[in-house]
Formats: sequence, C-alpha cells, structure tokens
Amino acid sequence: MTSPVTARDRAKAERSDAILRAAARLFAERGYTGVSLEDIGAAVGVSGPAVYRHFAGKQALLGAVLVKVSQDLVDGGARVADTTASPDERMRALIRFHVDFALGNAEVIQVQDRDVAHLSEGDRSEVRRLQRIYIEAWMAALHRVHDETGDASSSDDREELRLRVQACFGLINSTPHSTRTAARRHAATASVLVAMADAALRAPS
Repeated sequence: MTSPVTARDRAKAERSDAILRAAARLFAERGYTGVSLEDIGAAVGVSGPAVYRHFAGKQALLGAVLVKVSQDLVDGGARVADTTASPDERMRALIRFHVDFALGNAEVIQVQDRDVAHLSEGDRSEVRRLQRIYIEAWMAALHRVHDETGDASSSDDREELRLRVQACFGLINSTPHSTRTAARRHAATASVLVAMADAALRAPS
C-alpha cells in the first residue's frame, strides 16, 4: 500500500521544484561555472548547504534540470503522436508542441544547448538517450509525411531526415534566446516559428 502524501512531502517537493527553476534561470544567465550552490539557495530563500537536502550537489542539480527537460520533451512528443490521426497532422502538432515548449522554457533550453558538457557521465548518457528517442520520433513522423507526399528520396534517407529534424530544432531552440520575454509570449511569434519550421522540414532536397 502506498503511503499517503503528507504536507511535509508536498512542501519538500515544492521546494525541490523551486530550486530546479532557480538553477535553470541562473545557469542560463551566468553559465554553469558562474553559479554556486549559495547563489541557487539564496534565490529560493535557503542557505547553500540546505540545497543538499534536495540534491547531492551542483552537478547533480544540473543533471536533474537537463534530464527533466529531456524527459518532458519525450513524454510530450509521445502524447502528441498518440493523439493525432494523419501524418501531416502529427508533424504539425509536433512542431507546435516544440515551439510552445521552447518559448515557454527558453532558459532551460539554453542550458541544455550550452552546458551538457558539465554533466556527470551518467546524466549525460541519459540526456543523450532521451534526445535520441525524441529525434527518432520526429524522424518517424517526417518519414510518414514524405511517404504520403510521394517524396521517396527524402523518406528513404535517414541521414537527410536527421539533418532536417536537427536543423529544425536549431531554428526553434535558438530563436527564444534572441527575443524579449514579451515577444516570446506573443502569439504571432509562435505562428511565425511554426510556419518556418514546417517549411524547413518540407523543403525540396
């Protein structure tokens, strides 16, 4: 039988989430090497040593941030793929999901792009594993789109599919870094990114 969740359990989970959010923001602003546990603790109103009650250290905290974002992308992409009917709808839904995710999580996406090298070997392997799963999901979706449109030359070339998908991620992930917060929240920003990403994926070989 599962033990009931207590108020203390909820408070600890909320504090852990707050620490993760603060760490992602500070890592994005200053880089991994420019942030200390004391900085992260101060951002959530606790001492640096108190952070150890939730995470083993700064590297473990970075791992928690990046494994979580990678898992969230995999889970979200799977939900999208499971709830769309046609290949075209699935591809567009994946694009929209990723655009919304990148605009809503610009700081952690920036950390993911820049600070993977600072992960422990175990966390780096897990992040890479999850990234491969996510990329493969996109490649499968794009393969079906090309099959449906009769573009066999693209659908048969896995390296070209991978190139298109990774270039699409580069377009989407890099844009929030160069836009202001207000612009990221504007609906037109998402619409432009979705249209550009869709065109890039479907461009003739």
